[in-house]
Order: sequence, then C-alpha cells, then structure tokens
Amino acid sequence: MPPKRQREFALAVLIAVLVATVIWRARSAAPSAAGSVTASAPVNNQQPSAKRDLAEVNLDALKRDRPEPADSDRNPFRFEPKPPPPPPPMPKLPNKTATTPLDAAPIEPPPPPPIPLKYIGLVNLDNPKVDRIAVLSDSRGVYHGREGDIIEGRYQILRIGVESIDLAYLDGRGRQTIRQTGQ
Repeated sequence: MPPKRQREFALAVLIAVLVATVIWRARSAAPSAAGSVTASAPVNNQQPSAKRDLAEVNLDALKRDRPEPADSDRNPFRFEPKPPPPPPPMPKLPNKTATTPLDAAPIEPPPPPPIPLKYIGLVNLDNPKVDRIAVLSDSRGVYHGREGDIIEGRYQILRIGVESIDLAYLDGRGRQTIRQTGQ
C-alpha cells in the first residue's frame, strides 16, 4: 500500500473510534428509564455525579415469612363461570321387603335384529300364482326361493307379493315385510 493510502486508512479508523467514544459517553451520561430516578424523588439541579445514590434495601422485610397461597379451583387460562355446587345427597329411604311389580315381571329377550335382505324382484314362470320365485340380496350374495323356502339357513319366506315379501326368522320371531323399493 502506498504511504498516502496508509495515512487515509489510519485517519478513517481514528475517526470511527472517536465517534464511537462520543456516542458511548453520551449514552452513559443520559439517565436511563430503569435508573434510580423515580417520579416521587425530588429533582436535583446539581451536576450529575459519577456515583448515583441507590435506594436503601430493607433486608428485614425481605426475610419475613409470607402467607402461603390458598388452594383454589380457579384456572386463569379459562374464562368460564364457576360450576354450581353438587346437589345435596338424597335422603335414604327404608328398605322395603315386599317385591315390586317390576321385580315380579319376567325379563323378555330383546327382539331379533332386522333382516338385512333386500327384495330385488319376482320371477313368474308358467303359472304366476304357483310358480313365483322371489329374488333377494344382501352384501354377500343373491338368493332365491318360493313361499315356505328357507333362505341362507336363517330366514323363511312366508308370503310373496307383487311389490313386497314377508320374511321371518326360523323360530317364527321377527316377522318383517320387505318392500321391493328397499325400504
């Protein structure tokens, strides 16, 4: 580097250091927002001193026992009303030794589930009153049969109509009429 360039470079570095020093001094001399000067303290018209007066800390007050926080069901992260208190317990009634009508009635088994077959249609052969064959379907296959036939080993065809069919479980329970529209 030529000597003239070295002098310009050194001068630029010196000016940068000087500007940084001035800025640092100006900031350290200005009172900070978190400083010890408060709104209730009297304004001091004297020159700012290098040492600032610090408020005395009452160490005895810091060492005193504080009350423990009380237990609470409050959740500060939810804004909802306080739940109502639980209702008072019901008074106990004396035991009755006599049986009630509900206890005496026999418990019946629940009805069988609905038959899942759909009535697809009717096949008429030579004699429509005698040779009627119903066509039924479920999600697994297609079945056909005449009145009195057993379908899928579980259901019996009771009557075949033009637009509906009557089916029942083999034991006679759960009689159901299935329309050709599927409902």
